[in-house]
Amino acid sequence: MSRPAPTENVLLRGTAGAVEVLIDAPAEVRGIAVVCHPHPLYGGANTNKVAHTLARAFRDLGYAALRPNFRGVGKSEGEHDHGNGETEDILSVISWAQSRWGSLPLALGGFSFGGFVQCRVSNRLAGGLTPVHRLALVGMAAGSAADGARQYDTPPLPAGLSSLIVHGERDETVALGNVLDWARPQDLPVVVVPGADHFFHGKLHVIRELIARNWAPL
Repeated sequence: MSRPAPTENVLLRGTAGAVEVLIDAPAEVRGIAVVCHPHPLYGGANTNKVAHTLARAFRDLGYAALRPNFRGVGKSEGEHDHGNGETEDILSVISWAQSRWGSLPLALGGFSFGGFVQCRVSNRLAGGLTPVHRLALVGMAAGSAADGARQYDTPPLPAGLSSLIVHGERDETVALGNVLDWARPQDLPVVVVPGADHFFHGKLHVIRELIARNWAPL
């Protein structure tokens, strides 16, 4: 059986300059997945353990999994733009990936602030030539977060999108009730992981298992 390729580190061109991206690809690429990390002003980076877990889970399903650094993190240029410029940068990363691998099935993953950005991206791509067909949101940012320090007006998901929404029972950054309030009018199920905090310490294997159990390989 062919081994996955080693993690690749590339610099792409975004709307505010360079975007640093880690790529985990299977031996045979059958899809493209882009995974976004948590808030860049509070230590979020593409090496975050939840983002890494999502990327490896998508890779194991046959996707080339790309983990960009948001603006101002690592070698990515620009300044934090509260999700606006970040959305544009992710669209640029997707376009680059499609130029490399073609118009393959597209999946998105996001943790916390990264999930907020991915909801925006999925709406931008809805109805286009390559809409998102799978979306994994972990520790989703919705409503008030961090004891009121941050506020997220997270848009609803496009209709017909296969989504997996995972939240920790004991999330101390984004209350579970916020995510349920966001999901309820959309009739979206939310998987609650008992005992899990915002960063899923000791529970990362649950995320991997949920993705493998819910989605077949490409």
